[in-house]
Amino acid sequence: MEAPRGRTAGWGAPSPQQAGHILPHHGLWSGCASWRVGGGRAGLCAVLWPQQPPPTTGFDTLSIESKKAATVVLMLNSPEEEVLAKACDAIYKFASKGDENKVTLLNLGAVEPLFKLISHEDPIVRKNATMAFGIMASNSDVKKLLRELDVTNSLIARLVPEVRELNVIPPLLELLKSEYPVIQLLALKTLGVISNDKETRIILRENQGLEHLFKILETKEFNDLHVEALAVVANCLEDVDTMQLIQQTGGLKKLLSFAETSTIPDIQKNAAKAISKAAYDSENRKILHEQEVEKCLINLLGTDNDGVKTAVSQAISAMCENLASKDAFGIQGIPQLVQLLSSDNEEVKEAAAMALANLTTANPGNASSVAEAEGIEPLINVLSAKRDGAVANAAIVLTNMATQEPLRLSIQSHGIMNAIGEPLQSTNSQVQSKAVLTVAAFGCDADARTELRNAGGLEPLVKLLHSRNEEVRRNACWAAVVCASDELTAVELCRLGALDILEEINLSMGRRNHFSERALDKLLDNNLSQKYSQMGYLSFSNIITDSFYDYGQVKPGVKLLSLEELSTQELNDRRAVILVNIKPPEV
Repeated sequence: MEAPRGRTAGWGAPSPQQAGHILPHHGLWSGCASWRVGGGRAGLCAVLWPQQPPPTTGFDTLSIESKKAATVVLMLNSPEEEVLAKACDAIYKFASKGDENKVTLLNLGAVEPLFKLISHEDPIVRKNATMAFGIMASNSDVKKLLRELDVTNSLIARLVPEVRELNVIPPLLELLKSEYPVIQLLALKTLGVISNDKETRIILRENQGLEHLFKILETKEFNDLHVEALAVVANCLEDVDTMQLIQQTGGLKKLLSFAETSTIPDIQKNAAKAISKAAYDSENRKILHEQEVEKCLINLLGTDNDGVKTAVSQAISAMCENLASKDAFGIQGIPQLVQLLSSDNEEVKEAAAMALANLTTANPGNASSVAEAEGIEPLINVLSAKRDGAVANAAIVLTNMATQEPLRLSIQSHGIMNAIGEPLQSTNSQVQSKAVLTVAAFGCDADARTELRNAGGLEPLVKLLHSRNEEVRRNACWAAVVCASDELTAVELCRLGALDILEEINLSMGRRNHFSERALDKLLDNNLSQKYSQMGYLSFSNIITDSFYDYGQVKPGVKLLSLEELSTQELNDRRAVILVNIKPPEV
């Protein structure tokens, strides 16, 4: 590889061509990283010369040389622009040598970081990454991965500013009138990508693009273009001005009717996605509610297609931000969503659980409707689902239902505390957070605490007190407050180390919270033997009952032995343990 102009390709003094880099006033010269590609391998030889005398506290110059492609791929994550540029260039040359090298780079995970570098702020990095990415894309295995990553749309989307400057919207709209269906389809696909940009949508609206799109949707002969046309409309509905325009011209009613009467799953799915996108804006939600979008979505829930069911459930979730819509979905929508919880499709299950979570939040009527639709058992079953989103949302629904005592007792009778053990052991922070809130919601009942204790649920709860995630830690502390309401559970929590963890948390200004302080107090107040041994006193509100014992003062960090453990010890000359027991002896 020829060294770039003004740089050195290896060690030694600067060449005559590099004389312009001599700094007479310092007597120093500068160079930069140089990459070599040869023998089927990519290598790095980085030689850096400072342009100023290095400070005594600075990092010394580091030279790196590698002949392994894996090292070059690692360099794609470097924060230094020059290293990135050279790494991309080396990968380009390496990949150019044949498909075997492309597969090697694919297996080393080079595709994803290269894709990210295509949008790098440095133009040289961007150019070299694009060249490397382009040569890699000629391999069939790489192409397969690129399709999975939806790279084409992302690349086109990056050209949107240039598309606007070149004023391509009018020519694209003209292509929609072409007599060749393939040209119409490609024009719609392009509009579908670039209309993700707000400024482009404004230009599209100003050029009467919506009229062209609705004309296609209203023409039965163009049914092969309906899916793509609907995708463009879905993007346009994100803008309130466009939504109002479509409503005023009667287009919104036509769109909902079109989606409801169509028998093509992709059209129904895209219509639901269009509603989801539009519903992110509060004004759009009001407009959709006025057009009775709830009836359309409820009807679409009955479609025998998993993709449609997923998209419709997501649209219902988005519309739940409107309180009137939330009530409208309740009576007819909830029974259908409950049925979807038992779907074999995990994505459908997750979307239905999310819709129910949104419908039941701050809505007791909808929570009751879930119970009436026999949703308790399916929800508990979803707690062991494969997708984290499904588990977290099922926990939210159960927690929302627990605010009503009859529902809470009914859920408890279905074994909620046994079922919640698995989510408590999840590695997903959202699942952990919602699971401990469920424990807190049901832990107010003594029988539920006993069930949790017997099921081994306290141990994962204690571990979550150590979580680095602030929300998980706070919710776990709240669950500990609730669960420490009786002596048996409080003693077990202390045995599992909750006391030590809470004391550690409360010493930290960053991790301490109101619930951690309350949890510590609650643990000690319901484990008076521990409190007296640790603090040397009891509060006026503490009432001694049977099995209280005075072991004596214990040092910080020393575990207080239980009565069972003390009873197994041999007699010694240490002070006696005083046990309080006022029960009459059994005869």
